[in-house]
Amino acid sequence: MNTPIARVDFGRRVLVLRSRRIAVRLQWRSVVVCTVLAVAIAATAVLALMTGSYSLSPEQVFSALTGRETGFIHELVVEWRLPRVTAALVFGAALGVGGAVFQSLLRNPLADPGIIGFSQGSYTGALVVILVVNGTYAQLVGGALLGGMATAVGVYVLAYRRGVQGFRLIVVGIGVSAMLGSFNSWLILKADLDQAMSAAAWGAGTLNGVSWNQVVIGGACIAVLLLLAGMLSRPLRQLQLGDDAAASHGVRVRPVRLGLILVGVALTATVTAASGPIAFISLVAPQIAHRLARTAGITLAPAAFVGALLCLASDYLAQHVAPTPLPVGIITVVLGGGYLGYLLFSEARRRL
Repeated sequence: MNTPIARVDFGRRVLVLRSRRIAVRLQWRSVVVCTVLAVAIAATAVLALMTGSYSLSPEQVFSALTGRETGFIHELVVEWRLPRVTAALVFGAALGVGGAVFQSLLRNPLADPGIIGFSQGSYTGALVVILVVNGTYAQLVGGALLGGMATAVGVYVLAYRRGVQGFRLIVVGIGVSAMLGSFNSWLILKADLDQAMSAAAWGAGTLNGVSWNQVVIGGACIAVLLLLAGMLSRPLRQLQLGDDAAASHGVRVRPVRLGLILVGVALTATVTAASGPIAFISLVAPQIAHRLARTAGITLAPAAFVGALLCLASDYLAQHVAPTPLPVGIITVVLGGGYLGYLLFSEARRRL
């Protein structure tokens, strides 16, 4: 008599998608959270396309997007407002995933590319191209990537002591970030007045003047990097259990960690090259996504959706909360600073 095989219930409902030899396992709660966030993103995007000095109705926005509306309204929606909305979504998703990669890799909720110096390094590389070389946008992207990568290598080498511990890397990164911040200020003070003013405004993190050219180039780079991050998501989850446990499951720890660091730095550098350093989204988005999805560790997809929503909502507030449009980085600093204070207070209270 054959005994039926009993199914083990681990307390979490999952969705398995199969296609030939490929199978994707998703948690139902994460799918629901991402769906709700996608609806909120769509509503916020339509609101952003409607609102401005010349207000539009939802019907006019949809007509312009589908090509049924021509003339001034089509120009207003498709050529002026849509690039900014698209940039906010793509860049916010990139920052959310970049933050999730570092927080998972270092197993520390404070592991933000902006805190540990990688954003400052990208900003330094971009400033050198803007103020010294006076280069093109492609050179700006290259300078930001080179600056971010060089900073990552420097922080990694300085923090290496028979391996890299998350807390040591964060402390070293904070010191390197302070040094690079001083160097960036010196570059701006030595530059011409017009260049210094534009560089300082851009350094606050702004989507003003974003064009389709920047969105297409930055979006293509980010799409490739997000694909690489998704391919590395499984070994990333294994690394959250510790290096020894990951190695016992067949993960090549050092190459995978290096690849994840390169992907996270490249995501941050690409956004910095297009819009300047937009602070705190990469810190806040993974933690909010983790609390919403209630997963065992930080997952990339919910972090991407939360990052996109935060960046889009912050940019909407930056355009309409003050008489003159503000850089989106100012709003994210206010929101992220408040969340950072709450996080530190919660950690201190839990240890009492």
